[in-house]
Amino acid sequence: MFRLPDSWVWDFWLAEQDGTYHLFFLHASRSLHDPDRRHLRAAIGHAISTDLVHWEQVTDALVHGDPGEFDATATWTGSVIKGPDGQWFMFYTGTTQTPEGALIQQVGLATSTDLHHWVKDKRNPLVGADSRWYETLGGEPPWQDEHWRDPFVMADPDGNGWHLLITARANTGPLDDRGVIAHAHSTDLLHWEVQPPLSEPGAGFGHLEVFQVANVDGRNVLIFNCLPGEYSAARLATGERGAIWAAAGETPLGPFDINGATPLTDDSLYVGKLVRDPSGAWVLLAFHNNGVDGDFGGMLSDPMVVRWDGNNLVIDQERSTAIATRPGRPQVAELAGSAPLSPTAPGAERVGDPARSAPGLGEFRTAGLQQTGVTRAVRRVRPNEGDPTQGRSTIMRRMGAGVFAVGAALAFAACGRSGASGSPTSAAGTSAAEGRIEPGANPEVGLR
Repeated sequence: MFRLPDSWVWDFWLAEQDGTYHLFFLHASRSLHDPDRRHLRAAIGHAISTDLVHWEQVTDALVHGDPGEFDATATWTGSVIKGPDGQWFMFYTGTTQTPEGALIQQVGLATSTDLHHWVKDKRNPLVGADSRWYETLGGEPPWQDEHWRDPFVMADPDGNGWHLLITARANTGPLDDRGVIAHAHSTDLLHWEVQPPLSEPGAGFGHLEVFQVANVDGRNVLIFNCLPGEYSAARLATGERGAIWAAAGETPLGPFDINGATPLTDDSLYVGKLVRDPSGAWVLLAFHNNGVDGDFGGMLSDPMVVRWDGNNLVIDQERSTAIATRPGRPQVAELAGSAPLSPTAPGAERVGDPARSAPGLGEFRTAGLQQTGVTRAVRRVRPNEGDPTQGRSTIMRRMGAGVFAVGAALAFAACGRSGASGSPTSAAGTSAAEGRIEPGANPEVGLR
């Protein structure tokens, strides 16, 4: 688990080379007190690990730009890939707030030779929303922002350049059901041409956030994220409470079955990322959307092993439990000043509906505190939260903070505190082990 004592951690992306994992993550100071305020103060942090469990924080990768620049307000989510010249390319979201309070989101680039020192490209921004297919600034409330964020970069499966998959909204269809996979293509990682979306609106999501494409055991899968507050009215009426979603794809570029997507977790976890662990197993990382006090969790989970169950990608509870409780690991997390709590402590009570615990290793409660395995938790609803017509602006939608369940989400009973306490490692790069880009590959997922 990765937790910073002085900052909230949320959206993240990964790179790996030569046995070292590089974690890039959004963070903002806990001195803000209200986690809802974190989005306009986000910087891109950096940590390294050799096992995806113990992390060492290093110098931040990027911070927001100067007044007048496309990222003057904040730097948001992105992805990293190694170029053919050995240089690392980080595509990230830059945001600017208008005087009216709406946000313009665009995609920019920073480059590095070592994954530690990053330089923003002078041509930024490189990619913006194209009104031929996508909503732009000034849409109907609560979707008035220009939604163009979370770029996921991958090599073309046939060797024809690179692709960006971007969070955006179609410019047609019911207001609460316009989430699509925006698409851009490049032959050199520098010049990008916006393309029509890779999916159609009407799949039940107001937006689809933070994409990732992976080939897990020979099957293409798209990971995307959407919380219940951004479902369409029709999907919300089904009672589903997924947050991290998996959709099958015929190829790395689709078509993807967004309508048939299945939840990997409930809304106690958010922004899932697949990566191969040191043993070669596919695991999922996510950030905790909920803390022990019912507020925003703001920390990274331990790895959860995934597997195929028929046509659905699911979390392997038994193997994930083995990771979280292996010998030598502390059995209790120290969180937010709470006293240590063990699942076997006197008075501990197992709670939660196993049928709904998609990632669930169970949840334990004692002395008024909750502590979870890989978990679901009791949901706390705010006014209008279930009504997509009463949604929040992008700032509010992305906060995740105290809106949802009580209780933190992955292996609290088996994780130690992290940050500077992680074991030191040497830094390197990403992509495949030799740092090559192969067709259809993104270094974040070890996809080959």
